[in-house]
Amino acid sequence: MTDEFNRYYIKIRTILEINAKIICEELTTALGPDAAAYSTAAKWAKHFREGREDVNDDFRSGRPISVLTDENIEQVRQVIEDDPHSTYDDIIAETSLSHGTIERIIHDCLKMRKVASSWIAHKLSDEQKQQRLRVCRQNLAKFQTGKWRLSDVITDAETWIYHRQIGRKSSNATWITWK
Repeated sequence: MTDEFNRYYIKIRTILEINAKIICEELTTALGPDAAAYSTAAKWAKHFREGREDVNDDFRSGRPISVLTDENIEQVRQVIEDDPHSTYDDIIAETSLSHGTIERIIHDCLKMRKVASSWIAHKLSDEQKQQRLRVCRQNLAKFQTGKWRLSDVITDAETWIYHRQIGRKSSNATWITWK
């Protein structure tokens, strides 16, 4: 049930002169944990007793949640694809979105997380699995031909990482996507 339906119920019960505590108990019985809290029911009951008709929230100024648009999601995805070493600050500079918005897009929309300074998706598509298999075979060939030494390769489960220290640690960061 939405807040609007809860408020309609509170409004009707308030018109019938039922107190907020009983209204809240009725909502809790019907909806369980999805019911409005007592303080919410009491606040809306008071508004309706004072003559309020509208059950919708009042307009509030501030930044709307609508920043999670397909365009913004694609913009963040493109920045990460263009530069796998990009940081939150780099993405903010490119997109002019807030840190919180970028974090929501990366984690909730793109389903990525940061691993070893890299963004990776939680699940791999079949195409990505094939690409990883191809890269692993290339890496294995480099190892077998002597281009890589055992001390240069770090493995973890199915992941191969070629280790090469260059300058500062932050300059070694990599963005990786797994889907």
